Amino acid sequence: MNTTAKTVWEKTKPWISTLLLMPVVIYYALNKGQFTFIDYINLLIHEGGHGIFKIFGKFIYTLGGTLMQIIIPSMFIVFYMLKRKKVITQVFLIWLGENLLNISVYAADARAQKLPLIGGNKVYHDWNWLLTQTGLLEHDQVVGNIFLGFGILIFITALILPILFKEIEHVKLGLKI
Repeated sequence: MNTTAKTVWEKTKPWISTLLLMPVVIYYALNKGQFTFIDYINLLIHEGGHGIFKIFGKFIYTLGGTLMQIIIPSMFIVFYMLKRKKVITQVFLIWLGENLLNISVYAADARAQKLPLIGGNKVYHDWNWLLTQTGLLEHDQVVGNIFLGFGILIFITALILPILFKEIEHVKLGLKI
């Protein structure tokens, strides 16, 4: 391989995962949190979060489902980021972003309460209850849009991760670690 081709390959190689993951990000971004196959897993995690956080009282119990949807992928992101595993970190960032978009739909549904809930009429809508308790129910659309915005930011972070990894490497080399 000649020097020019080698240089092009070295500059392109870190971006291959981004190019492969970009259709997934575009799909989820355009989908804006509508239910997909991955949400069966997210739903299990959400419901498990209620059980885990039950000991902390009704507010945290109710918020616990959403918290677990954020905590579980975030744990994987931190773990793989520390291990310097760029591709798997990107995958878990996308999962976190998708969760945030999913949460955005649930939060924005607080007043309308049109989403079907597990347990039917026997259960209450988490975000209706949370926003009512905080006096923010009339701002459910804003809260939903905040989660949507964070989800999109996480998607962008996943796609530009090669730059972030390169910057971290430059800092490490500059500090001779």
